[in-house]
Amino acid sequence: MALFEHNRITQLYNIQYPIIQGGMIWASGWRLASAVSNAGGLGLLGAGSMYPDVLREHIQKCKKATDKPFGVNVPMLYPNIEEIMDIIVEEGVKIVFTSAGNPKTWTPFLKENGITVTHVVSSSKFALKSQDAGVHAVVAEGFEAGGHNGREETTTLTLIPIVKEKLEIPLIAAGGIGTGKAMLAAMVLGADGVQVGSRFVATDEASSHIEFKKQVVEAKEGSTKLMLKELAPVRLLKNKFYEDLEELYTTGPTVEELKTLLGRARAKRGMFEGDLVEGELEIGQVSALIHAIKPAATVVAEMVAEFEESVVGLDRYRS
Repeated sequence: MALFEHNRITQLYNIQYPIIQGGMIWASGWRLASAVSNAGGLGLLGAGSMYPDVLREHIQKCKKATDKPFGVNVPMLYPNIEEIMDIIVEEGVKIVFTSAGNPKTWTPFLKENGITVTHVVSSSKFALKSQDAGVHAVVAEGFEAGGHNGREETTTLTLIPIVKEKLEIPLIAAGGIGTGKAMLAAMVLGADGVQVGSRFVATDEASSHIEFKKQVVEAKEGSTKLMLKELAPVRLLKNKFYEDLEELYTTGPTVEELKTLLGRARAKRGMFEGDLVEGELEIGQVSALIHAIKPAATVVAEMVAEFEESVVGLDRYRS
């Protein structure tokens, strides 16, 4: 497409559209990643919810399902990080998005192995640290985003132009983006492309549980809230687990008490196994704009079409 022919993100990743599918835990398996890549975007496998051998399996299946570029998102604070990075290199993955850690730790290793590295941040401070660490691009994620979020609580509308003022490498906007209009808005603010998470959760190919997908579609304005800031801030759909957290907060809980209530594997229980009562349901504020479960290719096509229509609308306004 002529609109994106000279775009820094499409050129960096050798893709058709500057749309990256977020590497979300329990949602971003090989089916979703390959579907987005085949549709012209960049699909990412979410390594955060995969044991190393499972990640290898998903990489191999993704390579068979698409001949287009795809990547792996790696939260660096997760265990088995060395084994995960070795698998990525062994399997010939050429694009890695890192998050939740210091980009200086793994960027040199990845670049030495011919891998394009992008780091996810929530502030201009860490965007600049990422640039100094040598990454090829940065994802700046605003407060609206689902899942684990930054402590700064800076919205995407504010964050993108702040980061753009200071950054030289390509910039990808994330947080609250699920439509072509939002994509255009982010790019007008200075982003070179967008990363989309929540909108791809409610797709046929997402590995998240169908009951969770239905819950996302039913979400309204105000259905999510950022919680557990004392541990790692996470945006959740409101359910019984959320209500239990709210009740615990009235007692002034210690970090240990919060950890006890959270327990283990609660995100898997909610998003992958479909426990809408006791599970942790991570999703962004943009869920209020998601009204149907669709194929991932349809999501990409609709975003691009709406982007084009909005650009034409701006041209008419200008004339």
